[in-house]
Amino acid sequence: MTDSRKVQRLGPSTLAITLPSEWVREFGVKKGDELSLTQLKSGVMAVSPASATYQKPTATLNVEHMNSSSIERAIIAQYVLGRRTIYIKSEVTLNSETINAIYKAETQLMGLGVVEETTNAIVINCSIDPTDFNLNDLLTRLEITGRTMRDESINAFMTGNKDTAQRSLNRENQANKIFLLLLRLIYISYQNPVVAHSVGFEDVFPLISYRSIAKNLELTADDSEDIAKKVLESEDHLVNLDVETSKMLLKLVDKVDDLTYNAVQSVVTFDFGVAVTCRELFHEINLLEQKLMEEVSPMSNSDLLFLKEILHSLTRSAGYAMRNVEIATNLSLNQNSEYVTIE
Repeated sequence: MTDSRKVQRLGPSTLAITLPSEWVREFGVKKGDELSLTQLKSGVMAVSPASATYQKPTATLNVEHMNSSSIERAIIAQYVLGRRTIYIKSEVTLNSETINAIYKAETQLMGLGVVEETTNAIVINCSIDPTDFNLNDLLTRLEITGRTMRDESINAFMTGNKDTAQRSLNRENQANKIFLLLLRLIYISYQNPVVAHSVGFEDVFPLISYRSIAKNLELTADDSEDIAKKVLESEDHLVNLDVETSKMLLKLVDKVDDLTYNAVQSVVTFDFGVAVTCRELFHEINLLEQKLMEEVSPMSNSDLLFLKEILHSLTRSAGYAMRNVEIATNLSLNQNSEYVTIE
């Protein structure tokens, strides 16, 4: 709703505007009620009644003509879109495939749980209050999870330890949960400036980019998952790396870890200087990867292919980090700093 109001003078030092009647009716605002005023950047002031700090919308899914995969995807979509309660209904008795799809979706989503179930209906509720989270903290958590997965999967590759590979795989579910929670909070915050302020943003403009940043971090975790899967599928075959190759590989992993960490720091701090450091790291990673392949000791074709796949996953993760650095660069250069003055 877009509207305009003229400012009126009520006293020597008091200015006032009237409230749109449609908005007053929607939120039941009455004379004497207190309103919350949240001052945001760019001269924006958000006005909200206490009941509107976080609306709790509901959605109903009519699933009698949907297959199990569509039901699962629809539940995830409603969660991401910020629904608090999801009603799943059918004109006929819910079959076992439908029920399994509902519970499968529930296990993928943080804070979601079945609260009511009948023969032809299931009610799911999300207990998460978005104002309890900080988006930048969640980005950092997702990066840490992906970095831990990467270190474990590389360790499993170098030692042939399948338990370590499985441990890395087990973290992938947590990474997906954090990613989907991030999407949920981004959507809610973009629609509600008051929520955006509570999760760490005085201006909703950066939220345009946060969806891409979160996706790049999720893809980075997927790369680590791929390495762990390759180790588990290797049928107890251990690639014997010589000492120098092992040292270079570990050095490469350390640099990729540094890059993914600093890339997120460049986002959450809007620091152009950190972004410059990331570009230098990315250049070092490319040179080290090239050197490793040039100096690798002779090995079988299958071992060499395995090593190349690992290196490809690592450099691809570095590429995702650089996508986040580019976004961070745009955000950092959109504000006054030692590097730029905006008038």
